[in-house]
Amino acid sequence: METNVQKRRDNRKSLRVKVISLGDAEVGKSCIIKRYCEKRFVPKYLATIGIDYGVTKVQVRDREIKVNIFDMAGHPFFYEGVVLVYDVGSRESFSALDGWLGEMKQEMGSQANMDTIVFIVCANKVDLTKRRVVDEGEGRLWAESRGFHYFETSAFFSSITDVCDNGGRRPTVSEESVGFTKEQADTVRRIRNSKDCWDMEEVNKAYRKLAVLLHPDKCVAPGSEDAFKAVVNARTSLLKNIK
Repeated sequence: METNVQKRRDNRKSLRVKVISLGDAEVGKSCIIKRYCEKRFVPKYLATIGIDYGVTKVQVRDREIKVNIFDMAGHPFFYEGVVLVYDVGSRESFSALDGWLGEMKQEMGSQANMDTIVFIVCANKVDLTKRRVVDEGEGRLWAESRGFHYFETSAFFSSITDVCDNGGRRPTVSEESVGFTKEQADTVRRIRNSKDCWDMEEVNKAYRKLAVLLHPDKCVAPGSEDAFKAVVNARTSLLKNIK
């Protein structure tokens, strides 16, 4: 018969981890929760009102972890992990990730320690290859430049990744290890996604800074060479028009 002491020891082995999901509507946050926690796919979209909730158990080394996942509809919460979700077929949902991060920081307050939270970026709906507009390199660049985990996911095909990967720790990522800075990564993304119509005053003002930042000899961020060429071509085109 199991003693009370043994029961208390077993209870100490079970940890509870609270995770929230953030992202635009219809990117698949609730579908990811259902697939991960209930091993099922919900094809019909229903907007989350309030809180969508899922719970599952995972084993990490010799410890049982109870993972509680919340799809929050604008409610602040105390949590250990954040899943940022975007739809690879919607550039708007990808661009909105910075806004969701900012909103979360505002809810947490100035005293919050972001280093204690594990962030995961889910590039969702990768099964819909024909409508994809945000490629893996761009998504991974955004995540890794911020020290976040990055995963390609599909709630439909059950390619949902364990949020307790890496022992619940942040990936060991630094500017030295990835070879480029967050500023360089953001600049590459901004230029690659910009239109062909350039503002002369803006280019003349920013060219020197961008050229130094993105020159292939100084920047190894994926896509930096294309971004640098775009800056040079834009400047050349503007100078021709001036003449």
